[in-house]
Amino acid sequence: MLPMAHPPAPPLVVDESDLAALRAIARAPTSEQRTVTRARIVLRSAEGAAIEHVAAELGVAIMTVKLWRRRYTEAGIEGLADAPRPGHPPTYGREDRDRVMALAMGPPPEGTTHWSVRRMARQIGMSPSTVHRIWRELRLQPHRTETFKYSNDPELEAKVRDVVGLYLHPPERAIVLSLDEKTQIQALDRTQPMLPLRPGQVERHTHDYKRNGTTSLFAALEVGTGKVTTETRARHTGEDFLAFLKLVARTYPRKKLHFILDNVSTHKTPDVRKWLEKHKRITFHFTPTSASWMNQVETWFGILTSQAIRRGSFGSVKELIAMIDAFTEQWNEGSSPFVWVKTADQILAKAVRKPRANSESGH
Repeated sequence: MLPMAHPPAPPLVVDESDLAALRAIARAPTSEQRTVTRARIVLRSAEGAAIEHVAAELGVAIMTVKLWRRRYTEAGIEGLADAPRPGHPPTYGREDRDRVMALAMGPPPEGTTHWSVRRMARQIGMSPSTVHRIWRELRLQPHRTETFKYSNDPELEAKVRDVVGLYLHPPERAIVLSLDEKTQIQALDRTQPMLPLRPGQVERHTHDYKRNGTTSLFAALEVGTGKVTTETRARHTGEDFLAFLKLVARTYPRKKLHFILDNVSTHKTPDVRKWLEKHKRITFHFTPTSASWMNQVETWFGILTSQAIRRGSFGSVKELIAMIDAFTEQWNEGSSPFVWVKTADQILAKAVRKPRANSESGH
């Protein structure tokens, strides 16, 4: 006789505000893994997934899924926290937490750019370990910073959709090329010979160096294959850029070419525009201002720098160029395309500046 199947549990009822908070917890790279798992249990249960399916999907026991479903039902998001452990009670309360948060969110002491744990501990009269514990609980990180920049390009949306369209849906019987230049690459030579890697000892080099000149690298990455066409030149003027354009055109004869470029002035000189008018098979597509990261060749420049230039030692510009050429040749032998995954809508959702909640319309 077959055992009776358990009736499926009804979907977990979760408030919209809690759903947003749980999704933020699940996405945050700083969330603890156990907290992420509990948040995902509640999210999947709210979607109506069966308890057995949630357990198998997240790699936990069925009783674990039931536990956190019950804990959420009884106490909401607060119920997903670990129960207080026996031992010495915290020496700080809600007022202390609020004071730490207010101080961390405000300006740092004069003469500094940010709060440190010890500096705040002295200011507020707590131990450094207590301040650190409160920071961790509140997910405050005054010691860290990230960069951002919103594009003010009036044609932002049109340019994003144009470039992303070339990556995700390239035109038939045409070649898409991501093109840019990496200027002023220095041929740096260490003042003493490097000490090689050996067991128990990493490669070592002197912190100081000699400058032996610079070169500018022009590169065109074929988006469909990952192959790169390069040329090094002493300068990076409009004339040099035009010479590289002609080289790329000769590399792909009788083909329709779509170039993705940034908004550097050398890409728009009168001579470049005049040449472009005579070569109707070539079309320029510009990335939005402050968004040159959309140009895939920038990724290749980063790989070139980390793998062939940054740790190198070059006695002359000629040696530097030889290294760049050798790297490019090996790259092309085993090249593969970069995979673009973001849609235009996803990029625009983050690239467009959101108005502040207290800002007035019409200003």
